[in-house]
Amino acid sequence: MASPVMDFYNEKNIFITGGTGFVGICLIEKLLRSCPDIKNIYLLIRPKKQKDIAERLTELTQNSVFNRLREEKQTDLFKKLIAVTGDVGEENLGLSLEDRETLINTVQVVFHAAATLDFEADLKTTTNINLLGTRRIIQLCREINDFKALVHISSAYVNSKLQNVDEILYPAPADANAIIKLVNELDIAALEAKTSEILKSHPNPYTFTKHLAEHEVANGGLPAVIVRPSMITAAWKEPVQGWTISKNGPQGFLMGASKGIVRRLPVAERLIYDYIPVDVVVNSLIVAAYAVDRDSDKGLKIYHCTSSTCNPFRWIEVQKEINIFLHKYPLKSAVWYPHLKFLPSLLLFRISAIFFHFIPAYILDTITKLCGGRPILVRLHTNVSKSLGRLERFIFNEWKFNNPHMLQLNESLSPDDKEFFTLDIKSLVWVDYFCNLTQGVRMYLNKESPKSLPKARSKDKILMVAHLGLQATLLGLIWWLVKVSFTTTWTKTGLIVPIIYLLFDQL
Repeated sequence: MASPVMDFYNEKNIFITGGTGFVGICLIEKLLRSCPDIKNIYLLIRPKKQKDIAERLTELTQNSVFNRLREEKQTDLFKKLIAVTGDVGEENLGLSLEDRETLINTVQVVFHAAATLDFEADLKTTTNINLLGTRRIIQLCREINDFKALVHISSAYVNSKLQNVDEILYPAPADANAIIKLVNELDIAALEAKTSEILKSHPNPYTFTKHLAEHEVANGGLPAVIVRPSMITAAWKEPVQGWTISKNGPQGFLMGASKGIVRRLPVAERLIYDYIPVDVVVNSLIVAAYAVDRDSDKGLKIYHCTSSTCNPFRWIEVQKEINIFLHKYPLKSAVWYPHLKFLPSLLLFRISAIFFHFIPAYILDTITKLCGGRPILVRLHTNVSKSLGRLERFIFNEWKFNNPHMLQLNESLSPDDKEFFTLDIKSLVWVDYFCNLTQGVRMYLNKESPKSLPKARSKDKILMVAHLGLQATLLGLIWWLVKVSFTTTWTKTGLIVPIIYLLFDQL
């Protein structure tokens, strides 16, 4: 076995921010499993109410991502994980003097994954965490005695004003120091009023501050690399197919669709949507750090960890199969017969949502309330509806993220490293991937074991009968209304509601 990447990590100490997030926890698992001779992994963890960092570290190691390590009886590797109290949103990262000295004297490689990913977060919050947080990390890296590499996890969408994006550093959208000064001087209301003027062509404070953070890395004078993933989705291969803890993107849609709650989805079927599996992202981070050290004389590299130009995905490829998968792997906890239908505009989605999301939500929430439960469906659909306006730009536009640097990086690897740290997604078959994704959502997000499938399939048949019965009843009602409308003083507008129902549902 010849693995220069593994050799690079031998006896190295790693520092990770954002280690409790989707990418971070998958990165930890991959480093432990594939680089067993790594020394220690220091994790910056923020204490929470009634939970200190030791408890949070224990909770982290119980995550399903580590099931493979447990099955392979490699849990001794958890001893390499060392929690460090801190927060990228605080001065000096919130580190104690002792912890800072430990990091300075021991760490060689830093992965900076911590960020606020909320598209609704305000400019003050995103500036402090995404921009200043990156500046604080760079300051720490400058002090580290035996520093080898900083890997900064950015986003392909920091340049979303462009439709065709290259792996280069585009001009900063503003002066970072001026933005920091403004954020500190203005109160929340004044800053909110000025935000759209500050953002200019950026769709939200997230992409704006992440763009500025890239320039912090570029100006940091460090051996560093920027990796820009697109929408990060469930695992393709590792640690197991379909593994996920993220509810963003298609995982969240499928989570709701499998329960029969989400029945309509606004997407343009023929547009390219750039999805990238989390294990490919993690591999790119690990290999990128190795490449920084290997190519130390070649300056800052930027890598697009994306799919749009090498294996583009379009929803039309899986449109028919999605509903097949939902019934092949149904939920025991489903509240109605699953059926997901794509709609080509937000207007059609909002009209359809009245009948297929909100009316059923009000009915089910009322029943839940009467039974002493906590009603959540109306609130869930209301939040989705509110967020769609902010997401419309990302839903009905396509980007091409050119990635020749990533392709070159893959080609530069040894045959063993190409296998151990897969970067090439040309062989990914999207239909198969979504089949595994459906199962992963079932197991890891909806918390249903494969053992419950027989009972879930029995329930799915019952729900199908109920669904067909309801449709037959509605057809009968429509027939009756049509008949009445021609024998009374009704106008044809009296048929609008039932006709809209038929237009938006499949019978």
